[in-house]
Amino acid sequence: MTNDIIQIPLLPLRGILVFPSMVIHLDVGRDKSVSALEKAMMEDQRIFLAAQKKVRIDDPGTEDIYRIGTVATVKQMIKLPNGTFRVLVEGKERGEIIRYVESEDEFIVEIEKLEDVRGEEHEEEALARTVLSQFEQYIKISKKIKQETLATVADIEDPGRMADIIASHLALKVREKQEILETIDVTDRLHKLLSIISNEKKVLDLEKKIGQRVRSSMEKTQKEYYLREQLKAIQKELGEKDGKSGEISQLKEEIEQSQMPEHVREAALKELSRYEKVPQSSAESAVIRNYLDWLISLPWTQKTKDNIEISQAEKILNKDHYGLEKVKERILEYLAVKKLTNSLRGPILCLVGPPGVGKTSLAKSIASAVNRKFVRISLGGVRDEAEIRGHRRTYIGAMPGRIIQGMKKAGTINPVFLLDEIDKMSNDFRGDPSAALLEVLDPEQNKNFSDHFIEETYDLSHVMFIATANNIAGIPGPLRDRMEVISIAGYTEVEKQHIAKQYLLPKQIKENGLKRSDLQIRDEALLKLIRNYTKEAGVRGLERQIAKLCRKTAKIIAAKEKKRVIITENNIEEFLGKPIFRYGLMEQEDQIGAATGLAYTTVGGDILTIEVSHYPGKGKLTLTGKLGEVMRESAQAAFSYIRSRAKELNIDPDFHEKYDIHIHVPEGAIPKDGPSAGITMATALVSALSNRKVKKEVGMTGEITLRGRVLPIGGLKEKALGAHRAGLTTIILPKDNEKDIEQIPESVREGLTFIPVKHLDEVLQHALVEEQ
Repeated sequence: MTNDIIQIPLLPLRGILVFPSMVIHLDVGRDKSVSALEKAMMEDQRIFLAAQKKVRIDDPGTEDIYRIGTVATVKQMIKLPNGTFRVLVEGKERGEIIRYVESEDEFIVEIEKLEDVRGEEHEEEALARTVLSQFEQYIKISKKIKQETLATVADIEDPGRMADIIASHLALKVREKQEILETIDVTDRLHKLLSIISNEKKVLDLEKKIGQRVRSSMEKTQKEYYLREQLKAIQKELGEKDGKSGEISQLKEEIEQSQMPEHVREAALKELSRYEKVPQSSAESAVIRNYLDWLISLPWTQKTKDNIEISQAEKILNKDHYGLEKVKERILEYLAVKKLTNSLRGPILCLVGPPGVGKTSLAKSIASAVNRKFVRISLGGVRDEAEIRGHRRTYIGAMPGRIIQGMKKAGTINPVFLLDEIDKMSNDFRGDPSAALLEVLDPEQNKNFSDHFIEETYDLSHVMFIATANNIAGIPGPLRDRMEVISIAGYTEVEKQHIAKQYLLPKQIKENGLKRSDLQIRDEALLKLIRNYTKEAGVRGLERQIAKLCRKTAKIIAAKEKKRVIITENNIEEFLGKPIFRYGLMEQEDQIGAATGLAYTTVGGDILTIEVSHYPGKGKLTLTGKLGEVMRESAQAAFSYIRSRAKELNIDPDFHEKYDIHIHVPEGAIPKDGPSAGITMATALVSALSNRKVKKEVGMTGEITLRGRVLPIGGLKEKALGAHRAGLTTIILPKDNEKDIEQIPESVREGLTFIPVKHLDEVLQHALVEEQ
């Protein structure tokens, strides 16, 4: 019954089973399987072949493999061009796995050889003849097995071996063949095989009857087919439908190859059927053809493989952009989580910041860092919902929305998709495009995005959406709620210097045909260029000025006036003319009735001097300087607070009846507004009315209530940069903004003293010069 126990490499088989005495070619590609083959070839060329219980498992465990298999000899092993191995094996005898031997590279098993259990000789002979007879009838009905096979089987004298060979030729499932392989008793094996062949014969008889019924019902269809073909030939001669049949077959083939989801494929084939029946001269024919072309050209399953190497991604981001640490850190966090889980949905990031700070180019760098396709659509000025969702096909000139167009352009289902200028969308009677974007940017809904033109749902859940905006207030609340907002503030002067030297100057030197040695810009000249010739949060204007320097240098070099141009602080005006901008500077000495406020504008931070004067009158309050409604209200609140606390502030309690007060903010042509000038106005008022000087080195920002409380503000980083540039050394800020100090660059923080305050009394204590 049993024989010796041997140790041998194991090759798991998917969807196939090898019987003893069977010679077969196998294609092997899995690493463990290749390793097992190599081990077998190095030893005695013997290998154990056992079938997997489930075909779809790519890396089977011990519980996924049948225990009874076949000991085989490897006859031949050839490496194919695609990296797999084609192996010729011959099954020798049955075997059962006793235990698995531990090995990392391949399966090694200890097996016990199994010999056939023989029954009564005459019974076996009778069963073998019956099986052979049934197999002969099966071959006649099936016509899939050659007659030569019957002759080969008939020559086999051993009933057990004959049963194995017949079983290997039958179109059975692996599970059924495994049952025969596991049947050691020859008599039982023949009984099982006889039952299987009888069942297969019944199935073939039924198939034959069904086929006859189908053929008789097809006679009418066949007739229609011939008539239709004749009609096609006539139409082709008349030039009415030339080549459409070939076009139909090509479209059908493209639909089958496009890997669409089943519901989309059914819709496409239905439209194709309509297209076949509609005359080519009909307007509807072009509409259907356009629709089919869109369905075929869209990516349904194609995706790029993410190259998730955190260090490499960090290098790419740092190479393309200086600074922006918060944004880079968020991108690297996303990549790290995706690498560990391999199932994270695409995040929806919104980069908010002034023009020219690198929001769009950062999105390109993200795509490069993760090895994805990059698609950009501009939403500036879009006011039609159909731009996002597409037009319905009932309209003339209908086409998909920009989202679907972008996916077609990308060619993959997981691109980095940039929605540029998302705050510049508007709406009118044609709908609200921002409302249409709610479905696109909702991770819970965009798996089933619906475009009016495509009609079928499209999966956007793999897309990494990045939106950009200059002003977060321009983004509707529900849309903003679906995105992770990352603020990109303006660059500091130090950062602009680095960007100019590392990125902008080399780029413009190359674009203007210069060599690196042709032009040198000294650091002090670069600082003057940044301060006096640009006034922006980003670097676009800076790049334009550097380009101007390069053009003038190119002219000098081309005219052979000089071999090299060096631009210094003294000669920069010869190239760029007189300075275009001035930046606010602190007062030279302490002033009465003038306080320095900190402002946050679209081009970064700056200082704002608020002046107050009073003269005999009847308490009239005059505000000038093109102030917005919010700043006017801040002035009224400050005025009311000072009236209520006049005695404690050493101010004449009846000042509002004796004096007219004029509050002025210089540069009256520039509109000014915002909730952060309250304490500055109050300080200037107190200074003027109490005749106390304001410290020249102090800048302040914060809103005031009627009770003197100081409320928090925004844009502290930019304001601090403006204060530092102006030469201020002390900043008074609301206590609630103390947490924002750490966002200010360390080089700026070192030169400033921050005083967090809760009440106006604290502001006055630090801002006003002490009375003698």
